[in-house]
Amino acid sequence: MSALRSLSLSKREGPTVAAAAIIAGRRARHRRHAAASIVLGVLLFALAAVALMVGNTFYTPGEIIRVILGETVPGASFTVGELRLPRTALALLAGFAFGIAGVTFQTLLRNPLASPDIIGISEGASAAAVVGIVVLGVSGPFVSVLALGGALVTAIAIYLLANKGGFAGTRLILIGIGVAAMLQSVVSYVLSRAAQWDIQTAMRWISGSLNNASWDDIVPLAIASILILPFLFAQAQALGMLQLGDDSASGLGVRVSVTRLSFIIGAVALLAFATAATGPIAFVAFMAGPIAARITGPGANLLLPSAFVGAVLVLGGDLIGQFAFEGRYPVGVITGVLGAPYLIYLLIRTNRSGGSL
Repeated sequence: MSALRSLSLSKREGPTVAAAAIIAGRRARHRRHAAASIVLGVLLFALAAVALMVGNTFYTPGEIIRVILGETVPGASFTVGELRLPRTALALLAGFAFGIAGVTFQTLLRNPLASPDIIGISEGASAAAVVGIVVLGVSGPFVSVLALGGALVTAIAIYLLANKGGFAGTRLILIGIGVAAMLQSVVSYVLSRAAQWDIQTAMRWISGSLNNASWDDIVPLAIASILILPFLFAQAQALGMLQLGDDSASGLGVRVSVTRLSFIIGAVALLAFATAATGPIAFVAFMAGPIAARITGPGANLLLPSAFVGAVLVLGGDLIGQFAFEGRYPVGVITGVLGAPYLIYLLIRTNRSGGSL
């Protein structure tokens, strides 16, 4: 009897111990996710403060706060209110948009190469903008509208081509890389026949830049972020389920096709509005998700950390481009220098592990 009682107790304790271990692991992941988000948020706040204070003229935090509150501060009201504050706000919003768009595609397709700036969507915006500037002779908001349309049309074309015979993430990536190469050829051809002054204007849509940032650039991106981000964050759990595969996600109650399409539309819209405001800032969407995953650990929701990492990359890259060298460089040049080695490393690692792209 005592042996049977001990065996019964051990069977009862087994599931209890396993459940306790699962709960403890979940709490540890939540704590790490919260700590990483807080650290990234503090770092982002510090970078924003530096961007507002530092320049040809240094302004104190008190002067910055007075300008933000609407007071008139000699010198600072123009320099901070009209130059530094729009530039910093645009860097934050664009970084959020690029980071979230990148990690959404990478999660949906379960591949770190599935970034909008790798699979051609950013190139679609660039090609449309360059054609508009050089061939059609448009400028200002019309260029942004063309960039927005170019990104959306490119994304739809890639999705439709990849969806023939059933959706396949690998097929979408390969088609996207091919489309990106074609669009880059279009940009090169158009620039080769452009006038000198058009080339200088078009360069923003090739490298990505925060120069000449204004509130007019920020408003459309801010409105798009307000409308799209709450939906994406509300559906973050469904996004995590899609990473398990279509069959598993469907078994868990996720409407796979509708959910995937809605996430793709939301991510493309964010990317398009951000690209229309800043140009295609290289590799931010590509790097934000993997960096956030390394910081937060496995099993975490990466939307918020990726948004923070994207904003840190854009704002930090802009500060480096402005102050770290004798000349000034667009932020896209800095992020391109950082992202290119990571792309090469990822390709080498994928090839050695026998993975497929």
